[in-house]
This record gives sequence, structure tokens and C-alpha cells, in this order.
Amino acid sequence: VLAIIKEGKEVKSIHAGDTAAVVLGISPFYAESGGQVGDKGTLSFSGGEFTVENTKKQQGAFMHYGELLKGELRVGMVVEAKVNALLREQTALNHSATHLLHQALREILGTHVEQKGSLVEPERLRFDFSHFTAVTPEQIQAIEDKVNAKIRENLTVETIITTPEHAKNMGAMALFGEKYGDEVRVLKMGDFSIELCGGTHVHASGQ
Repeated sequence: VLAIIKEGKEVKSIHAGDTAAVVLGISPFYAESGGQVGDKGTLSFSGGEFTVENTKKQQGAFMHYGELLKGELRVGMVVEAKVNALLREQTALNHSATHLLHQALREILGTHVEQKGSLVEPERLRFDFSHFTAVTPEQIQAIEDKVNAKIRENLTVETIITTPEHAKNMGAMALFGEKYGDEVRVLKMGDFSIELCGGTHVHASGQ
């Protein structure tokens, strides 16, 4: 534990019933980013447990927001960080489905379609995109059919770490004019979808 923030101020320790943000030196938790919600889970230590309700990134630090259920948590302690695997998996399913949907929209409606935002959580996904007219019921059906066909094809999902230039040459879609570092993560789903993404995903579209 590198830091504990309670009510906006850094504190040395918290007690059972306190809500706070805990900063760890290293974390397996996914921090809210790119439309994907942050992981939930627990931070356990001898005689205590902190339940993590959300994870966010601030100035490069992973902030684990939640409540201390029992014990005393102090700066400098070593905790066991455990992600809620079921919620993580359900979120990954919806994030991979978002990529299939994005490509299906471009194929059915046209390549002018651009992602303008998204929400990826365990229960559902929401995808915002630009288009010059309302999508017809026939088009919605065609989009659904395309996505379901690609799920049944069980496309292999690969992640490739490369340079922004190489990613562009591969044909990867980049979004919102974001600023990218020296390395980017490319998510490829068979020969169907390829875009930059830092989120969690399935290993094959059939999942």
C-alpha cells in the first residue's frame, strides 16, 4: 500500500467502516478506461479485508475505491489483491462484442461510421457512433446477423504490442484523435476486426 486517501486527504491508516481510495505499488485490477468499467474485488491482509467497488487511474496511479470491512489498513502493508473474476469475464465478453459490432456497423452502414463513445460493463454494452440517418430495422437485423455469424466462426483473438506507425500500416482503427505513446496495443479478431484497445477481451469470438 503506497497511499490511502480518505475524504480527499492522504491518511496513514483506516479502520473498519471507513471508505477510501487505496493506491498499490502493483495491481492486477483493470482501471476504468476506454469505456470499460473498472474492476471490483478485494484487498486481503492478516485480520482484515477491503472491498474494492471501483478502480480508476489518476496521474498513472491505480486508485482502488471501496470500504474496509474489518481490521486496520495502514500505508506500507502488503495486501493480496484479488479481482472479481466473474465480473471481469462478463465485461470482457461485452468488450469483444463491442469490437465485432463496430466492424459490422462499418460494413453494413459504411466506413464513415466512427465510434464516438462506449460503455462496457458486465451486464451490457452501449455503443455510440456517427451516422447521417436513423438505422432501419432491416439494417439492425443485418448488423445482428453479421455479429452472430462472426461469433459462430470462433475467430482467434490476438493482442499485438507495436508502434503507432506499424499499427496504422496494419489497418488498425484509432479513435477520437487520442494521443498514443511509443507503444500501442492492437486487438485483432481473425481478419474481421483490428483496432487499438487497452481493454480486457476473450481468446476467441465464440466465447
